[in-house]
Amino acid sequence: MHEDETSQVIDRGQYEGTKTPWDQETWRSAALGWARRELAARGLCETGRLGVRLRPWSVLVRIPVEGSVEGPTAVWLKANPPAGAFEAPLTAALARWVPEYVLEPLAVDADRGWSLLPHGGELFWQFLDRTPADPRAWEEPLRQYATMQRALIPHTKDLEQLGVPSARTTTLPEVFDEVVQFIEATAEPAADPAQLHALRPLLLELCAELAELGIPDSLDHSDLHDGQLFHPEPGRYTFFDWGDAAVSHPFCSFLVPAGRVRERYGPEALPRLRDAYLEPWTGNGHSTTELRRALTLATRLGVIGRAASWNRHFPGASAATRTAGATESARSLLKLSPDEPLF
Repeated sequence: MHEDETSQVIDRGQYEGTKTPWDQETWRSAALGWARRELAARGLCETGRLGVRLRPWSVLVRIPVEGSVEGPTAVWLKANPPAGAFEAPLTAALARWVPEYVLEPLAVDADRGWSLLPHGGELFWQFLDRTPADPRAWEEPLRQYATMQRALIPHTKDLEQLGVPSARTTTLPEVFDEVVQFIEATAEPAADPAQLHALRPLLLELCAELAELGIPDSLDHSDLHDGQLFHPEPGRYTFFDWGDAAVSHPFCSFLVPAGRVRERYGPEALPRLRDAYLEPWTGNGHSTTELRRALTLATRLGVIGRAASWNRHFPGASAATRTAGATESARSLLKLSPDEPLF
């Protein structure tokens, strides 16, 4: 089915020249056909214009729907590139393993990396914007996220079998090497290779100390900012958008929310939120001092997961897109040796 321009609103953000499968009519028809069939099977039908968000790393389509009185008013079709196709089966698996903390997809096509997701309610950033400024608002979502991570520890091998990238604490140096190779392969090197290679001894030191503390690997979201979780009702939070995820040290996840909190409220807010995140990890034989040290180490190492995720774009991405990804990867890696401590 041909989708004319009047039936959709396209948002390319700052990536006007980006290449995605949405620009191919056969792919577009297949994806929308699949979504419409899945909607029909649930008594829902499309109504209104599609809202299409195109980025080098995903296609996201808002589909207005009608049907059941208590059903959703819109659903979301998400398509990932091959390197991020694991998000579809991961989303379905999380809904089985930790249903209270995630969105349950309406349908997934694991082979093609497609997900059909319900509307999740109010985004956390919307809640923060309409309420008085208070960094304590982050405490409960961080506790719930950490509790979810602990529950997922027995599933790390299952996660890797789903295709979730492996960036375990002991193999982070190898992931670092792969990212540096990606950066060096760009037409315009994003950083001095010697400067990046010089970070490796520090990386080995940090990884060895963190591994010695003995906290098991789990699922690292890698991009847990205030637009990646819903706040559908008081006291409840659901986490989504797992395209940057990896199996790694769980505490690496604290990097992004810590950065957002620091920007919004100042560094003085971080110790309290650090302890809120660590609360679910107590009682497992580690002292408070050990947990805090592990969080400090993992937060620095979390930049590697952020750097690796910048290479997960659709095939055929422009040279400009690849260079932009390499630049962001380099910026992330260079933060391994920060000018000032996080805490």
